[in-house]
Amino acid sequence: MQNFYYLVAIFGSPLEPLTYHSNEVVEIGVEVKVSLRNRAHFGFIVKEVQEPSFQTQPLEKTSFYFDLKQQKLIEFISTYYVCSLGEAAKLLMPFSSKHQNSPIPQNIEKISLSTKQQEALEFLKQHPISLLFGDTGSGKTEIYMSYFEEVVQEGKQVIFLMPEIALTPQMQKRLEYYFKDEVVMWHSKLTPKQKKIAQEKIYNSQVKIVAGPRSALFLPLQNLGLIVVDEEHDDSYKSASRPRYHARDLAIYLAKLHNIPVVLGSATPSLSSYVKFPYFRLRGGHTLTQRDFIYEKSLDELSPFILQTLQETVQKKEQSIVFLPTRANFKYLICKDCGASVECKYCSIAMSVHQKSNMLKCHYCNYTQPIIQQCQKCGSPSLISSRIGTAQALIELQENLKDATIEQFDKDSISTNAKLKKLLKRFNAKEIDILVGTQMLSKGHDYENVTLAVVLGMDNILNINDYRSREKALSMLLQVAGRSGRKKDAKVIVQTLNEEFFEEYLDDYEKFLQDEKEYRVGLYPPYKKLCRVLFSHKNEQKAKQQMQQMQQNLQQFSEVEVVGAGACAIAKVANKFRFEILLRSNKTTEILKALYATKTPLAEIDIDPVEFH
Repeated sequence: MQNFYYLVAIFGSPLEPLTYHSNEVVEIGVEVKVSLRNRAHFGFIVKEVQEPSFQTQPLEKTSFYFDLKQQKLIEFISTYYVCSLGEAAKLLMPFSSKHQNSPIPQNIEKISLSTKQQEALEFLKQHPISLLFGDTGSGKTEIYMSYFEEVVQEGKQVIFLMPEIALTPQMQKRLEYYFKDEVVMWHSKLTPKQKKIAQEKIYNSQVKIVAGPRSALFLPLQNLGLIVVDEEHDDSYKSASRPRYHARDLAIYLAKLHNIPVVLGSATPSLSSYVKFPYFRLRGGHTLTQRDFIYEKSLDELSPFILQTLQETVQKKEQSIVFLPTRANFKYLICKDCGASVECKYCSIAMSVHQKSNMLKCHYCNYTQPIIQQCQKCGSPSLISSRIGTAQALIELQENLKDATIEQFDKDSISTNAKLKKLLKRFNAKEIDILVGTQMLSKGHDYENVTLAVVLGMDNILNINDYRSREKALSMLLQVAGRSGRKKDAKVIVQTLNEEFFEEYLDDYEKFLQDEKEYRVGLYPPYKKLCRVLFSHKNEQKAKQQMQQMQQNLQQFSEVEVVGAGACAIAKVANKFRFEILLRSNKTTEILKALYATKTPLAEIDIDPVEFH
């Protein structure tokens, strides 16, 4: 009997494809079951090869397969994000050869748009890649829905990406109102039963709209017609583990493969998208309410003024939200008098406090200096570094506002979709007076009765060790503030020593983006490409040696600059010592060429990094 030989990429494995045989012809892309080290694994056929000189094991076909576009996507992820084909393929859900139905166009509830919204929609339809730059409450969702309606009427399907923390019950209701039961919400908090029902709908082509976070991008849709990436600036679109892909960037690549449009949307778009793509500016909100911004010169504390304003709001039977930044790993030395942080002499980045070694360190170039006693800007001796977390804030508020009902709203307390729905229902029913939380508070939740937003710790975001710190701080403030004043006038208390910065851009995020462009040119994305190479091992010397070896080998690539190399900001995680190299170049192709020629076994590649600790 004749055998045919194939290379098989094993799902999730870092190994190169392995050779197996079959006594029948198997098409490229088909999912197969194979044995490796006496254990059953699944993988897919990469290509047919000649009979090898060694003995091979048989493979077994399944009824699933990757189509040509999925194969191209897998190949792109593997090459661009420097991972194996098996690791890239594990992201995707394959097609099923048992189901081949096509979606049928149906009548849908008509969505009405204002003249300005209609103008925005026409703009989006004219461009293969476009950015909907719309203020909070300006009606971006209605524009998306109207676009969905047109695509679905043509018998095509839509992927609607949102950050996981923005998968709100409200959004699900709105989608189901227009598109009935042909909507699938796809995310990590689905129960096994919900997941099975969703998969059946997808395989039977009974789905018109798939809404979800990053993973929704990889579902097998027969007739894809549009991809929308909402809150496109959000860092949760970037995977923190291998493959370290960015879902927004892959959405653009996938749309090109399918020759379909992709829309990016945000009230505070990333500078990268603003510079690269044509955009439509949608200003103002539907509400006629006012927001008054009050700045308080203090750091990370629930001051008497904040507590008093919260108490007054509770007494008026109105609701408040209190925002704190996600806990960073390092404190930053900030002047209590002028708000300046201590910057690295070689980078325009705030340096981090390392108390144990009594040093300040730049996490970009690893420059270190002793902790200073006086502010370099104004000479004040009042240098402080303080933090306050959600749990601590909750305790302090409960101690001071004994009559108020206060709840925590962050990833620690909201671990399931059911908990999210329950909490939001209680809040909108006015059973809760104050919500205390992290960035979850800012994500697409409609709080109808919030008249006070308290935003703590803005200076900690403004001074993080990241070239995007100004963008992150301003974006976060605008997103949180946008949750208040939906039905009544509202106050926003901003705790910061950098009032001038926020005040300048509060009503004009586009002015900020224009100014930020000048700061980034020649140094940072979108004008330069960055890559972070991580090395971690229980043996500190081994990790360090591999970093030094790769750093030395990179010197031969003149188009790639080694910005810095050394121990990571968080030098040890899970009992492993960590080192890093930061690379910069004009082109990703130059970085990839250098990486493939020099990477060592421990090198973990992070192309277009968003984290630097």
